[in-house]
Amino acid sequence: MQAVDALAARLLAHIASTADEIATLHVHNAKSKAIQDHFAVLLREELGFGEEVVLTPQTGLVTQARPDFFFTLAAQRGIIAEVERGGTMTNNHDLKDLWKAQVAADAHHLFLIVPHNNWREDGSPRERPFLTVSRRLGAFFGDERREIDVLSVHVFAY
Repeated sequence: MQAVDALAARLLAHIASTADEIATLHVHNAKSKAIQDHFAVLLREELGFGEEVVLTPQTGLVTQARPDFFFTLAAQRGIIAEVERGGTMTNNHDLKDLWKAQVAADAHHLFLIVPHNNWREDGSPRERPFLTVSRRLGAFFGDERREIDVLSVHVFAY
């Protein structure tokens, strides 16, 4: 957990230090790839995450999970990092990302990077993914009946 928390702290510092740049990228009708590319500078180039890595296939599951970014901590221990934008809530990408971490034999941690707000054309917020995602994913922790095989989820807002 110390290594995971240290990487999370670096990501949080990156978001804070590049907030103005992120604001120019995260506008109405912008491409999700622009946001992912922004975070690739830190995750891939500085921290050593692999990008679009195909995870180990699971017996009995039809999946070729390929997260945006993946970091190997140890054998069968790693961090999936997903960068979301417009489909975070409308397409339940947050829950799909949690499922991906749940079924991945290689990962037990999830970094989920989501917007504070998604914008309408007039510049007003149309939804606030960060608060909703934090609440939804938090529901999987703290009650044995709902617990999953994911040790930690860090939700970051940009």
